Amino acid sequence: MAFATTHRSTLALSRQVNKNALKSLTATRQLSSSDDKKHATPTSFATKCASLYHPSAGANRGLAPPIYFGSTFLLDDADHGARLHDKKEAAYTDQDGFVYSRWGSPTNEACAKQIAALEGVDERGGTLLFGSGMSGITSALMSALKAGDHAVFPYTVYGGTHEFIKEFAIHWGIEVDFIDAAGKNGPEAYKAALRENTKVVYCETPANPTCRITDLKGVGRVVDEVYGTREENPNRPWVMVDGTFATPYHQRALDIPGVDVSIQSCTKYLGGHSDILAGAVSSKSPEFCHGIAKVQKLITAPLNPMDSYLLMRGIRTLDVRMQRHGENALQVAKMLDEHPLVASTFYPGLENHPDNTGGDDCLVSQAFRSGRDSPEDASIMPQTYGGMIAFIVAGEGDLALERAKKVCEGLRVVNLAVSLGSVESLVEHPASMTHAMIPREDRLAGGLDDGLIRISVGIERASDLVQDLKQSLDRVMEEERAEKAA
Repeated sequence: MAFATTHRSTLALSRQVNKNALKSLTATRQLSSSDDKKHATPTSFATKCASLYHPSAGANRGLAPPIYFGSTFLLDDADHGARLHDKKEAAYTDQDGFVYSRWGSPTNEACAKQIAALEGVDERGGTLLFGSGMSGITSALMSALKAGDHAVFPYTVYGGTHEFIKEFAIHWGIEVDFIDAAGKNGPEAYKAALRENTKVVYCETPANPTCRITDLKGVGRVVDEVYGTREENPNRPWVMVDGTFATPYHQRALDIPGVDVSIQSCTKYLGGHSDILAGAVSSKSPEFCHGIAKVQKLITAPLNPMDSYLLMRGIRTLDVRMQRHGENALQVAKMLDEHPLVASTFYPGLENHPDNTGGDDCLVSQAFRSGRDSPEDASIMPQTYGGMIAFIVAGEGDLALERAKKVCEGLRVVNLAVSLGSVESLVEHPASMTHAMIPREDRLAGGLDDGLIRISVGIERASDLVQDLKQSLDRVMEEERAEKAA
């Protein structure tokens, strides 16, 4: 044996180690156990290499949380391991700690609790983090649906979600209806689609990429009317909301009666720097958290420690970034709304947005809290409407399609790239990019015209963005005039 142990008698030690090894019993070190007496001090070179050395106890006072890369965790004894393996899956661990990183890890949990705080999750529920937004979406759906169940989705659901439904869910025996969820008529459209076997009512608001708003209060109300509240009927459908465009800075879906699950693609605004893939699913329901935690444990996987750390770092500036995104986007939207090549501009901050109706029941006002915690904050915190804009270039069919491509390709400050919510501005053409997998008929039914362009407005100087978009639009018009003249 190549190392000394404190669990054997001195006589036994004398038979196995030399005098130098005996002296090493008095040496201090930090291995993976908090119990210094449990592990021996290595004496051989190979065992020193393979041992896990930790910093001294006072080293845990760093201001930023550390990154725990370990895939497995040291157990106190066999009974400790038995307890951990016998526990019911949940969002967070308890005083027994962690057992294996596929079931959760410290850095992941620290970040999850930060997002749970933003979402307003109480101690009964929790947040689970995934390796992408789609991983979170599919995990949520797989935890709630089985063969023979029914789900309702909006036409303007994210392209990846639509693809999962069409390529997987329906082949697993899940029945699906798509409805027009936008505006004040949305709740009644959901209500008309509900069935006895409905298990998921799925919302995406603001919608990607049209920026239309779903009346979440109305959706929660009609589901309660048909099935009863969660307290009255534990088997009622799960109402899920993808609020990636708004983030909890604007929209806290779990504060709305009848809403059970909030989903965020943290790749976008919460991460904010185009350097991670991440997704978050939050719920106040311990039953839902148990179900999705089991899916995460067995099918998907938790967000890795490094990306969990980067996500925490991004969230620290979410409040100030979201304000700047909104201020810039309003200036860009106003220019687009006046440009002759733009047929329609969809931005919640414009008065002509179809859901910006004014009054107490205005869906735009309800969806954009602008980081405020109470109505009194309105006097000190400016109203903004997020950083996402959609606009449609003039023309029909192929003409609009080609014009939209040229506008995107002619930009010199805004980046032609998918994704959104980062500090740099991004533009994309849904018909040929993010929503290309959706049949044209379905795409048009959801308001995704051939000439629709989506912009994620960053935090650059607003005038630079306005000028860049204007010059690209102007160039397309000038080229067409030159072609006609020739």
